Amino acid sequence: MRVLVVGAGGVGGAIAVIAARRPFHELVVMADYDPVRAAAAVAATGDDRFVAAQVDATDATAVVDLLRRHRCDVLVNATDPRFVMPLFRAALSAGVDYLDMAMSLSHPHPQHPYAQTGVKLGDEQFALAGEWERAGRLALVGMGVEPGLSDVFARYAADELFSTIDEIGVRDGGNLAVAGYDFAPSFSIWTTIEECLNPPVVWERDRGWFTTEPFSEPEIFDFPEGIGPVECVNVEHEEVYLMPRRIDVGRVTFKYGLGAEFIAVLKALHTVGLDRTDPVTMRGGTVSPRDVVAAVLPDPAALGDRMTGKTCAGTWVKGTGPDGRPREVYLYHVVDNEWSMREYGAQAVVWQTALNPVVALELLASGAWRGAGVLGPEALPPRPFLDLITEYGAPWAMREG
Repeated sequence: MRVLVVGAGGVGGAIAVIAARRPFHELVVMADYDPVRAAAAVAATGDDRFVAAQVDATDATAVVDLLRRHRCDVLVNATDPRFVMPLFRAALSAGVDYLDMAMSLSHPHPQHPYAQTGVKLGDEQFALAGEWERAGRLALVGMGVEPGLSDVFARYAADELFSTIDEIGVRDGGNLAVAGYDFAPSFSIWTTIEECLNPPVVWERDRGWFTTEPFSEPEIFDFPEGIGPVECVNVEHEEVYLMPRRIDVGRVTFKYGLGAEFIAVLKALHTVGLDRTDPVTMRGGTVSPRDVVAAVLPDPAALGDRMTGKTCAGTWVKGTGPDGRPREVYLYHVVDNEWSMREYGAQAVVWQTALNPVVALELLASGAWRGAGVLGPEALPPRPFLDLITEYGAPWAMREG
């Protein structure tokens, strides 16, 4: 397999060091707008199967040229969601498979943003599903940890653990702390603002998809492996759009353990307009307020040596087991930052995100996963993924009740 990874930041760099330990690929091209960052990602692998390149993710022609020059089989999008569609279209034009970890952007309903959906996450991608099917190529969308592993967990629960499913709730939380900073997100602040300040979405069988106010339906969720109880709130996320397409379920939610301080900062950014993405004029130039916020905060990928604690991603499922009795499980994956830094030099959140596309690539290379069109992870058999992720030294677990 020959792979082009576009985006050599925190997640892209972690993809490189994880993939360097696996034999399934012949070549991995690490490409970024910043050639220094691409070169650093390659250097960190110490592997001559990796090469660096410079590319602008918005320039579809340049991306197609890069794919063809290196005879790549698949494009992995490790950029933020703004660049999904140009890269998605470039892969289709080049006739290669495509994989991302976040889907095309949503746009709130213009009149009723906190009741009805507008343009949903992934709508632009699913609109091109027929073209991908006719081309006989696969666009595997939402293949990070959440979405991604969370969807694999949901498919596994539907296939092997339940006869009927009443509710699926993705629950994400941790006890990570960053020394020396009053506020330092462990993941892209651009993406975090997008997810947390957009109207959260919920799926119910009788209502379909609908939205609520940001940070709605707070609940205390008890996370495993010493993390403990964390308050989680509704957040817009791809799983709520992906899972009901393939799984018969009564209700789907995504809740994130943000914490009161983090929520207060996000609300303040929104109040003063610093969450906006449209450019504003300033001293003769233009700048996006959200880009300014991202620029002044520390790079999440560089915080690993200051971080302590664990992060947990998982899928809670409630319904009826194969024996006809009520059942409730939490399928989860925990990463300790001390372990990921020691083993890979990558902080826990970016490492956990990067692990899953590498596992998926290996399954595609072996033929254990295959398909055509635009598919989420819940459309593919879960057992090969769950078996292989354990081989990577990052086992998943399940808690009953």
